[in-house]
Amino acid sequence: MGTKASYATVGLALPAASPKTIAYTADSPSSRNRETGFVPVAILLQHGNTRVTSQNKMTNKPTASNRADYPHFHVLQTRWMDNDVYGHVNNVVYYSWFDTAVNHFLMANQALDIPHGDVIGLVIETHCNYFAPVSFPDTVHIGVRVASIGNSSVRYEVGIFLENDATAAAQGHFIHVYVDAATRRPVQVPDHMRSVLQTILRA
Repeated sequence: MGTKASYATVGLALPAASPKTIAYTADSPSSRNRETGFVPVAILLQHGNTRVTSQNKMTNKPTASNRADYPHFHVLQTRWMDNDVYGHVNNVVYYSWFDTAVNHFLMANQALDIPHGDVIGLVIETHCNYFAPVSFPDTVHIGVRVASIGNSSVRYEVGIFLENDATAAAQGHFIHVYVDAATRRPVQVPDHMRSVLQTILRA
């Protein structure tokens, strides 16, 4: 019996093999992947007596947050153009909702003046998990909270809720680093902004 090696990565590059040694599943890669040697999840590659399996071993499966977890909400109407060919809001739209909800909160509380202020926020990290589809003409309630406030950075957490749902259809986070608008060098989170952010700081 051969030795089995498993990998936690979504894909890995392996040495070139004869086409006869590759066993494709229902999610077989494209011809491009066959040429490059990139092996996605569930593709088995036989090298002599060694069977190599690419597996996703993610164990920390996220769970949807509750509406009550967020102290602030911004309501948005989905648009016709938000839907993709699969009939639901495309994943990239959610990130624009994150930006809209957070920056609207800051601007409405005079904590950020994008056209004229000395300080702006730049996103250095963002992530989203999806639990249920959203489609036009749904109305979404976007929950916002602050997870942590550093010297120059803030981690925001955002939940996307359908109008009458108690659990999130999607949720994620992004990290702003606040910088000088002219030099783009990090600066301390301004005092007024910090005080505004503390009103939605996660307990």
